[in-house]
Amino acid sequence: MKNLVLSLAFGLLVSVTAFGQVRVHVGATTAVNSTFVLDKGLLDDPRYNSTFSYEWAPIGLAAGVDLSPGFGLQLEAILSNQGQIFEVLDIAEQVVGERRINLEYVHIPLLFKFMSAKATKARMNFSLGPQLSLLTQGTETLQYAASIQEIPEGVEIPEGATENGDGTYNVPEVALTELLSSSAENELEKFKQSEVQIAGSLGLDIDIAPNIYLSTVLRANYSLTDMRNEDLIASLKQGTNVAQDVFGKRANLLVGLQFGVHYMFGGVPSAAK
Repeated sequence: MKNLVLSLAFGLLVSVTAFGQVRVHVGATTAVNSTFVLDKGLLDDPRYNSTFSYEWAPIGLAAGVDLSPGFGLQLEAILSNQGQIFEVLDIAEQVVGERRINLEYVHIPLLFKFMSAKATKARMNFSLGPQLSLLTQGTETLQYAASIQEIPEGVEIPEGATENGDGTYNVPEVALTELLSSSAENELEKFKQSEVQIAGSLGLDIDIAPNIYLSTVLRANYSLTDMRNEDLIASLKQGTNVAQDVFGKRANLLVGLQFGVHYMFGGVPSAAK
């Protein structure tokens, strides 16, 4: 299915160049993103406090075709680091550890691009489309010091913890422990290898030479499917608490700034005036 989608997208970009006065462009991008892991189970758990995470998408490649002055298609492949750090809190809301989710994806969005039709040196654009996200590596780890923690009902009590009778527990230290990994042998401890996401952007293309333009884009991605393995999701729903969480859908959210340089065959719009 993945190969079929990619083949159709590539074939579309190639075939349309045979019709009409289209413009074909290729380029390279880089981005700085704020990334989030949206998980209701963690957000509702008083032990966890989500923090802002900033990650780098070091390299991306783009190929597109403008079918008219106001509409085009763009296919990209972007290496992206994502994830989030959740601080572990005791009952005094002091940080005693962290739960860290580190993910690396190759994002492949196929974007429908709507552009300002005026042949000026700077042109606004808006893009929206589906995205296939392939996980290259991922880990989720947990560690915290011995502390008194409030543990919500429905969550597995850590081994060695003693109840205080008021919903709080004296929990022993947990050394760095890997909860999930893309390389784990046990299916219950693995991330899903691919996700379906939706990507959108609002940007500005700036011509700097007869065939070259710069792109500056505010980009957002949101995953429509859970990042965890289906077997793990099923076990959480059944109450086995494999990952010690109250079950909730887990989704990736990325918001960031993308910058790129592109070469347009046949010349940029402003040079063709």
